[in-house]
This record gives sequence, structure tokens and C-alpha cells, in this order.
Amino acid sequence: MRQYRLLADYPLNGQRNMAVDEAVLNAVVAGNAPPTLRFYAWLPACLSLGYGQHVQDVDEDRLRAMDWHLVRRPTGGKAILHVDELTYSLILPEGHPLTKVGIVESYRRISQALLYGLNLLGLRSQADKKADNVKQEGPVCFETPSHYEITTQDGRKLIGSAQLRRRGALLQHGSLPLYGDITRICDVLAYSDEAARQAAKSAVRARAVTLEEALGQRMTWEVVMDALVQGFQQILDADLIPDDLSRAEWLEANRLEHEVYGNYHFTHKT
Repeated sequence: MRQYRLLADYPLNGQRNMAVDEAVLNAVVAGNAPPTLRFYAWLPACLSLGYGQHVQDVDEDRLRAMDWHLVRRPTGGKAILHVDELTYSLILPEGHPLTKVGIVESYRRISQALLYGLNLLGLRSQADKKADNVKQEGPVCFETPSHYEITTQDGRKLIGSAQLRRRGALLQHGSLPLYGDITRICDVLAYSDEAARQAAKSAVRARAVTLEEALGQRMTWEVVMDALVQGFQQILDADLIPDDLSRAEWLEANRLEHEVYGNYHFTHKT
């Protein structure tokens, strides 16, 4: 059984959350931190863009009116509204069995861990491989397919995940909406008119779901985290040791929050 560090963070703003994920990745790459599984939440609500996504997808006037934040992720993919959710990140070093395989296979194995945890909550879900010729259309992550995405039995997406490889190491993080209106993201994205916005909401509603809707009951953040911890323990044969960031990681997160994720030009790059 391999030892992993388990981080359970209190809610942080979007810039800080992305800075912490990258700080941990940098520490793992340097050999200064063990494999790490982190769970966290967001406060206030935050719209995150994929690394290469156009900021023109965002209606920033509407975003400000909602008093929600905006951040650009280090990983790819489409926009996610982080609110009323549980987020996980898994950071693994070069040489780990999941970094030795391709991206698609690593997605499959991580999806197995997520599925195991969801099954403990009583949810019947699945993870199917995306066809290689399916294109990601539209600005919303939860209406586009990804490799081994977690879906309910009726095919609606439940967890949106994205992965980054750096110097042989792996960072994968993903969003699990716990409750609330899954279409709220469309209120802060740019559409040609209100009819297009309503059509987008209908598409998201048809293709995505919250955990509460899928289960028929609301689960607390802590209960969901405990179930997913058991999933990672079982599938990755992991011994998860609760811990905190090192001082070096904390200082690196401060730097990244200021220089990268809090930098207007990084967030608004095209």
C-alpha cells in the first residue's frame, strides 16, 4: 500500500485554490511532497476557464453583478461554475503507476475511484470512454464529453475533470456539483441574446446533473468526501494520511496567487 497525503481544505477563493493545486504539483515534481489527494470548496462562487479557453466566453458585467469571481485553471477544458460543490485534486509524481500510462488510461483508473465512492453513497453511475472524434462544442464543461466522464444511468454528466502533466508528474482535478441549479453558469456566459441563453440552459439541464438530483437527497460535503476517500483508498491501494501544506508550499501558493492566478493578464489572455 502506497502512502498518500490527504488534504481537506476549508473553502477558499478561486485564485487561492488554483494556486494551492499548482504549488502542490510543483512540490511533488521536485520530490519535496508525497502523492497528494486534496478536497476543497470555493468561497465566493467562482467561474473557472480552461487554460486555453477564450475569456470572451464570459459576460463579465453579469459576473460582477452576481459578485462571483473569475479564474483561469492550469488545466484545459471548458468553463465550470464552482458553487455548492466538492472539488478534488490528485497530484502524483513521475514513476507512479498512473503517470507511466497514457492520459486516457489514467482517467479510467481515477474514474474507478470516483465511481467506487459514489456507489457507497447509493448512486448507480458509470464512466464511458469518449469517442476520439467527438469535438468539445460550447463554453460549458458539463455539456461536453471527456474521457471516462462520470455520468448517471440516464447519461447526464456528474463530475467534470481535467488533467495536466508536468515533468512526468500528474495533476487531475474535478468538480462534483452537490446541489443547486446546474444551469446557473449560463447566467454569466456570453450569448447573442436571451433566447440563446435559455437554449443553453436547456442543453445543460439535459446533459448534466447535481448529486442531490441524482440521489434524490442532499449529502453534506463531509459525507461525500469520506465516501470518495474510501474510493481512492480501495482503487489506488492508498494509505491516506491527513496532513497540511508545508511552509514551502504555502509560500509558493502565495507567489502563484499573486503572480499568476490573481494576474489580470493571465486570466484575460486569449
